[in-house]
Amino acid sequence: MNDMKYIPFFVLWLILISGQLQAQQMQSAVLDQRAQARVLDAWLEERIDTVLPELMDRTGIDMWVLISREYNEDPVIRTFLPATWFAARRRTILVLYKPKGSSTVEALAVARYDVGKRFKKAWDPDSEPDQYARLAALIQERNPERIGLNFSDTYGHADGLTFQEHALLMDKLPKRLKDRVVSAEKLAVGWLERRTPSELATYRHIQSIANQIIAEGLSENVITPGVTTTEDVVWFYRERIKERKLDTWFQPTVDIQRADPDSKEHLRTFDQRPDVSVIMPGDLLHIDFGISYLRLSTDTQQLAYVLKPGEDEVPAYLRAAFQVGNRVQDFLTESFENGKTGNEILRATRAKMEAAGIRGSIYSHPMGYHGHAAGPTIGMWDNQGDTPGAGDYPLYPMTAYAIELNAVVYVEEWGKDVRIMLEEGAYWDGEQVIYLNGRQKEIMPIPRSQPFLKN
Repeated sequence: MNDMKYIPFFVLWLILISGQLQAQQMQSAVLDQRAQARVLDAWLEERIDTVLPELMDRTGIDMWVLISREYNEDPVIRTFLPATWFAARRRTILVLYKPKGSSTVEALAVARYDVGKRFKKAWDPDSEPDQYARLAALIQERNPERIGLNFSDTYGHADGLTFQEHALLMDKLPKRLKDRVVSAEKLAVGWLERRTPSELATYRHIQSIANQIIAEGLSENVITPGVTTTEDVVWFYRERIKERKLDTWFQPTVDIQRADPDSKEHLRTFDQRPDVSVIMPGDLLHIDFGISYLRLSTDTQQLAYVLKPGEDEVPAYLRAAFQVGNRVQDFLTESFENGKTGNEILRATRAKMEAAGIRGSIYSHPMGYHGHAAGPTIGMWDNQGDTPGAGDYPLYPMTAYAIELNAVVYVEEWGKDVRIMLEEGAYWDGEQVIYLNGRQKEIMPIPRSQPFLKN
């Protein structure tokens, strides 16, 4: 036999494997700190130039004033700080002014120094020691029609102005300008929720990293049935996040549902952390996991099943239950429509569930700079009716969401309900919901002979 004819196939196989490994490494890449800082600062410039003018026009606010003292930062001002600033300095005051008819925003810092490249120093303490007197003078010079300040009954994200700072400012403003002060709630929420094309491209990448880490933890590489506990997996995730030079905004949870009639995990409420359990064959595992990278956050829930001896795939009855969860996802995402409020989207989704005879709950939320971000609330785990305030906020395009819900399915083989809890990062482009890195369509088996691929 002439073995030479087989060499090209072997070489081709090596090239293919090498290419797959390189693609995985590139997909998993996390930028070094300097590169991250450059990206963040470039994004900020882009957002001030392209996002902010539109939002100021939409909300009718021509001057936005953000005020924070060191270590008591307004949630919004953090998104305007350069990447090398981790907090406000002393008292940092930023002024964003869009003159009527202009398409650009003037960015000033009533501070002792420039704030990054964009916010230019507009205060000299030697000539005017009173910082608020200087702020009042700048406002009078520009004579805005509406002065937006960050106070809000509905959103903590937009309620960052403290009582003391508000009092100091109002003490310096003349009466004619005091009457022009309004809540910047809608402007703040719009700023926080809007994603640019540059951010979206990276958000897809961030979600792919999160999904890779989830799949790694819910595998035989981490879990030894009969030995590994749910808490072991939780701390694996915490360590892996740090090893990858990422952050998390909440402690991951791993919980179990099993056929054991004494197991009550499916009845656990969402304000309770699950019990620590040893993972056994036949267990249905659920992970709630999120990372933060480049100031963007993910929030993901997925499921895995530990194969019992003699099983080579997830049982058909669990696969069927999982498909019900996917169907509820479809009901929810099909209900998205520009201008609809979160409450309206919830009602439309629940009507479809009821028509299909599906039990479950919807508790989807925006995500972005915060894991539980500003924007329309679409149900809450403890309230499947209207949510006053945040539920009344309308859906806008170019915004990101955690498509979060559960379907309750009676599994005859277990003699009880199984809760299919799912959460996937997604993006509303104004016409359709697009999952950032696909969505889980199959329960991950443990062990698995090949890498689990999301559809």
